[in-house]
Amino acid sequence: MDHKGDSDSYASAGNLAPPPPPTGRRVVMGIKDVSDLEELELPSETMPLNMGPSHPAMHGTVRMVMEVEGEKISSADIQVGYLHRCFEKESEYATYTQIFPYTDRLNYVSPMLNNVGYALAVEKLLEIDKKVPERAQYIRVIVGEISRITDHLTCLGASAMELGAFTPFLYNIKFREWLWELLEELSGARLTHSYVRIGGVSGDLTEGFGDKLRDVLRRGREVLVDVDKLLTRNRIFRDRMDGVGIITKEDIGAWGITGPMARASGVAYDIRKDHPYLVYGDLDFDVPIGSVGDNFDRFAVRIEEMHQSMRMIEQALDKIPDGPVMLNDPRVALPAKSETYNSIEAMISHFKLIMDGIRVPPGEVYSFTEGGNGELGFYIVSDGTGRPWKCRVRPPSFANTAILGKVLPGLFLADVVPTFGMVNMIGGECDR
Repeated sequence: MDHKGDSDSYASAGNLAPPPPPTGRRVVMGIKDVSDLEELELPSETMPLNMGPSHPAMHGTVRMVMEVEGEKISSADIQVGYLHRCFEKESEYATYTQIFPYTDRLNYVSPMLNNVGYALAVEKLLEIDKKVPERAQYIRVIVGEISRITDHLTCLGASAMELGAFTPFLYNIKFREWLWELLEELSGARLTHSYVRIGGVSGDLTEGFGDKLRDVLRRGREVLVDVDKLLTRNRIFRDRMDGVGIITKEDIGAWGITGPMARASGVAYDIRKDHPYLVYGDLDFDVPIGSVGDNFDRFAVRIEEMHQSMRMIEQALDKIPDGPVMLNDPRVALPAKSETYNSIEAMISHFKLIMDGIRVPPGEVYSFTEGGNGELGFYIVSDGTGRPWKCRVRPPSFANTAILGKVLPGLFLADVVPTFGMVNMIGGECDR
């Protein structure tokens, strides 16, 4: 198109005069010359922003009320309690054996660890913790470490997916599914197992279980290698994780944080190593720790912990002895299902232990184990009946989530997703 010139084109559009030529000076709010003004500030205010309790990046039903200045977070109020499971109150109305299905639903990604932690607390109160058959103790370690791996796989896979890395999520879930299939074969349930019993476990390992598990671990290591190639040196992933959400050693102690989050900040505390229970004292494993305490350290620690868990499982499979898997004490141990269905004495014993409960001596106890996210403790008060007077759980997710109110201010909105993902808050145990 042919134009006579900028002036003619501008005038033809109905303007009175052509625009002045650029002079290098800025025009701001009607002021033609602002060269003498050092800075021009506009009034600003923060904006409240809600994330959750129903949000795709909230792994549990948690609400974050944040004040933001643009994309930067100035304050964050972390509000839990939207998924109250009434675990502690329900436990007061259930017998000691009936509580096992409730523990499954605390951390529903690693329920076997909850089973083990609760059973150890009751056995300690009964003073039979040293009498549980050795084979049952090894089985508890095996199923517990399998659950720890599935917990970490879920955490890392979901967190990577939320950052746009969908392929590692599928790889992790594939590995997790192999492990859940084995636990389903063992317990009869895919997720909420209720497999552990006071005095042992409900049943022995199925035929060929050890060989199947070794094969799954072999294939699982290959999966972790693929995940490592996709994420560990991925520029986008590292930019979202490195130096974000740093938690210092001092804050770890002040807020009562345990588990992978504490170890990522350089605190080499692992209950399995520092306060061995079951047969962990007979197993050789390392405690991985981080140096910075950021999101990437928490990612890397969980990756290495899965390798250490597989190492423990293989040692347990090598060392597991023959023998019973349940304490031979009719006052505590449920009879086998085959006997319950075919013997009046066994049926009556089963009925009494389930409906009236195990007679636990009066007293109180606190027992703690290494859960998937840190110290999982059970505080039980017995009044001598078959039901606990009080059964309180110390969930690791509660303390781990609380510190977000201090960590998030100063970060950007985009940093909330990886930071919350590496906390791995589980609503069922946090709100209990």
